[in-house]
Amino acid sequence: MWRSFQALGDIAFAYSYSVILIEIQDTIKAPPSEAKTMKKATVLSIAVTTTFYMLCGCMGYAAFGDFAPGNLLTGFGFYNPFWLLDIANAAIVVHLVGAYQVFCQPIFAFVEKWAAQRWPESKLITKEFQVPVPGLPSFKLNLFRLVWRTKFVMLTTIISMLLPFFNDVVGLLGALGFWPLTVYFPVEMYIAQKQIPKWSTRWICLQTLSIACLVISLAAAAGSIAGVMLDLKVYRPFKTSY
Repeated sequence: MWRSFQALGDIAFAYSYSVILIEIQDTIKAPPSEAKTMKKATVLSIAVTTTFYMLCGCMGYAAFGDFAPGNLLTGFGFYNPFWLLDIANAAIVVHLVGAYQVFCQPIFAFVEKWAAQRWPESKLITKEFQVPVPGLPSFKLNLFRLVWRTKFVMLTTIISMLLPFFNDVVGLLGALGFWPLTVYFPVEMYIAQKQIPKWSTRWICLQTLSIACLVISLAAAAGSIAGVMLDLKVYRPFKTSY
């Protein structure tokens, strides 16, 4: 039961993209309307994400049943054919490198904007150096941006290495961020923008959806916490556990 709840959190983590969606929409060129472009992109991305999750979930359960591992590539102790697993791991690296950049850009922008407002006279923060690149436009280098982003990446990498129980942590983060960011705030903003009357059919349906997702988030959080507690019994720093 706990693993099923934890799996809900893992799935919820993939759908907690509302903050990134706003960041991307803000940089889209118009016309056409940013809302129309992002609506098409959202529908397509949700369809593709759901398809892959259903394939992994259904095929993994069909093959391994209740013993399905958290990592289908290495969790079952089977490493052949090597070339297929290497291609899959390379695809994961490409995916995570791009996804990490997209997820971190709002954090980078927030901290750098705050620092520029807090210390506007600091040359370390505001001054940019032109670095010539042969055959390409010159590259703008900011020392604060270089140091801050490098330290952030190093810190997050060390923390991720200290927490080898990947699925439990992802499930917990997904449970904490899914309902408030992806469901509650968008639903409430939609109700306020469209001025939907309270206790109308549409209002009741939206609130029912919000409550159902809240229950899912709570169940996912409980399952992930239970998984973390079990993993801590055999926890060893910087050692991956399958």
